[in-house]
Amino acid sequence: MVSRRALIITPEAGVTIIHFPKTKQGCCGKIPQWLILPMAPQAAARIRFCGEEKLPQAVPLRGALTWIADLLAQGNDIGGLDLHGPGDPLATVTMTTEILAVLREQHPGLPLGITTLGLGLAEHAGVLAELGVARVTLLVDAVTPQTVKKIYTWIRPSKRNTPLAEAAEILIEAQAKGIEACKAAGIAVSVQTTVYGGINEDEIEEIARKASDLGADSISLLAGKGWLNPEAKLPLVPEETMASLAKKATQHIPVVCLPEQALQGEGIPSADAGVLSVPKPTAARPNVAVLSSNGMDIDLHLGQAIKALIYGPREDGLACLLGTRDLPEPGSGDNRWQQVAEILQDCFVLLAASAGQKPRDILGGQGLTVLLLEDNVEGTVDVLYGGGKKGKNRK
Repeated sequence: MVSRRALIITPEAGVTIIHFPKTKQGCCGKIPQWLILPMAPQAAARIRFCGEEKLPQAVPLRGALTWIADLLAQGNDIGGLDLHGPGDPLATVTMTTEILAVLREQHPGLPLGITTLGLGLAEHAGVLAELGVARVTLLVDAVTPQTVKKIYTWIRPSKRNTPLAEAAEILIEAQAKGIEACKAAGIAVSVQTTVYGGINEDEIEEIARKASDLGADSISLLAGKGWLNPEAKLPLVPEETMASLAKKATQHIPVVCLPEQALQGEGIPSADAGVLSVPKPTAARPNVAVLSSNGMDIDLHLGQAIKALIYGPREDGLACLLGTRDLPEPGSGDNRWQQVAEILQDCFVLLAASAGQKPRDILGGQGLTVLLLEDNVEGTVDVLYGGGKKGKNRK
């Protein structure tokens, strides 16, 4: 049992530490967090810096319900259910409303939320509120059409294709109206902004100011990385830059920084910790499997994942992303873990945010160690191959 905390930077008070009460050890022993449900099958836009052309498969409703029930049965504390990825919930709004209705019926005690780019949000805010949506996370990475065009390859405001210049203006307007509509409907709005080095750094403060003026409750800043698409040559955003941008943003709106460090004993120790229990690659099992919803963070439960990123050494010995592999969908019982073991038979470790004890035992019995942590993908893989400290990225 541990005490976890979130850091909330407010314009009035500078830095305030809010301590959460002690809680039972659930998903990695953390405070009750919102469970990400990647159930949206269709994208509303495409970012230039993502590496995969094809959108990952969405988790079916039956699989999501099974996973939620399994987590609750194991005593895990779930703060809420968030429809987030792999596409945009509002790109298939009819399906999303049906999913929300079932989730509300099956789990009336859990708050609901969606993470969206915001196209169509203003039009559907009232319906979302009626279905019990308590929170919308709005993905806002720019406030000018010029910058939007640098970030996205295409944006689809409707079923028809729209020129990017026109779509960029539609997106900016839709996001602004979406915030206002959500607040009018009683839905909390949290803006999430990814900082892309050399692309949108100059607009972060303006995003924060505009979000505040429209009524948003908070903003969170994430450092974007272009390593998923080597051709993008996007520089990593230094920690000091992120700190500076957060300081500017906090002049206008609370900046929420969620805990990132894995619970002691559950994650990967730093390379200089002298711990011998970290699994090592072998000739038969040279690769690492990673469960991630965005390619940057280890953030998926084993029961949720339907795709794994595969890392391994290339010819010069450096570890890199080799590709992705489909995993069987939830619902097939123990047979599913036997299939996973077969699919990942050349991997010496599987990295996940959380997992049940039974699948961990089954996979372990097949020679595949499951390590639980929530951290940066590339930095953790670097540690496993004998690189620098956890969280540091290979350039």
